[in-house]
Amino acid sequence: MTQLYPLLMSPAFDPRPWGTLDLSAIYPNHKFNERIGEAWLTGDNCVVANGPLAKRSLADLSKEFGPELVGTAARDPRRFPLLLKFLFPEEKLSVQVHPDDATAQRFGEPWGKTECWYVAHAKPGSQIALGLKPGVTVAQFEQAIHEKRAEELLNWINVYQGEMIYVAGGTVHTLGPGAVIVETQQQSDTTYRLYDYGRPRPLHLDRGLASVKERVASGKVIRPAPVAIDGGKNRRSSMISAPYFTVDLFELKSPHDFSTIESERDASGKTSVQILVAVEGCGVVEAHGRDPVTMAKGDAVVIPADLDAFQVRPQWAIEFLKASVPSGTVPEPATRL
Repeated sequence: MTQLYPLLMSPAFDPRPWGTLDLSAIYPNHKFNERIGEAWLTGDNCVVANGPLAKRSLADLSKEFGPELVGTAARDPRRFPLLLKFLFPEEKLSVQVHPDDATAQRFGEPWGKTECWYVAHAKPGSQIALGLKPGVTVAQFEQAIHEKRAEELLNWINVYQGEMIYVAGGTVHTLGPGAVIVETQQQSDTTYRLYDYGRPRPLHLDRGLASVKERVASGKVIRPAPVAIDGGKNRRSSMISAPYFTVDLFELKSPHDFSTIESERDASGKTSVQILVAVEGCGVVEAHGRDPVTMAKGDAVVIPADLDAFQVRPQWAIEFLKASVPSGTVPEPATRL
């Protein structure tokens, strides 16, 4: 059987009516003839770009390698657990909701969709809508949809570069233009569109309204200050720790060693695949006995769980997110609006 190694992923660019032709903030060397809304990095159908497993999808590899790839902390040992992607809204996204696990399973889906958004770039005045305004009921929101004034009942907030937003399943939400987002989520694309500003796309009001929660834990994540590591040469920021994912931000100017075993957080010994997404700079990912992989802004590298250890060596400097599955039960994060 082929030996696993760090997997450089090919971004899958997804056209959307609210997207943009200009992705230069992340992909300066790519030109597009249609409006791109999302760049998928670790979806089921995303494919490997390097080595003997090139052109194989993550869904296929997860079925073949199981816990060797996804780790023992994943809820399904034969499915890749996390979907990461960039979002590039030039116009407002539809007002939508994703179900939580319990609601999704009532509808015959394997699981729901809780996610978080890292704000990689934000123009002044960039906004998102997160949840209903205090005191608004689902019935009132449904009436507002039919009266074409749903936006009035949403909780709009300004967002700034470097913030992390938690979006629990059941949260009504949308993105406004002006920001570039890195989204980390459960491996699910279950989305119910509730309101779309008159665009000619179908709505999903029955299941969508059944999924809406009036009170949610969503909001801007309250997190500790960055921590200096490696003698002060590098920095680590704990961006979010939540039931389905953990995301840290690393700013490296010198090499740093990592482990796929979450021993620094608890004593379970469970392993998780690690997903690295570069948001600035360039570096090299190295694992013992495997070919090195160069990672530049916009790239994602999947570190299989059975590699145990790896190193990221910056070329001058690199800033990247590292996402994984928590090894134990984790509460929802502390947030504010």
